[in-house]
Amino acid sequence: MPIYEYRCEACGFQKEFLQRISDAPLKDCPECSKASLAKMVTAAGFQLKGSGWYATDFKNKGGSKPSESVKKEETKSEQPACGTGACPACN
Repeated sequence: MPIYEYRCEACGFQKEFLQRISDAPLKDCPECSKASLAKMVTAAGFQLKGSGWYATDFKNKGGSKPSESVKKEETKSEQPACGTGACPACN
């Protein structure tokens, strides 16, 4: 069951509630009893663990390893310029 965070617009009371997705949103504040409780938009509170599809398919995408095209560009810039006598075409 997801955890939803609510805040009362009247008194500022804030609390998390464990609710089913199919449950109606709460309206009455447990602190001041006014019908001004509003659901907040917050970050999801879950973590993917184990060796499922996330770990095998998406976890390392966009990681720190450079792609092959970047490696090729780096090696091109490391080669000496033509006309200096150091490249195979000059020999």
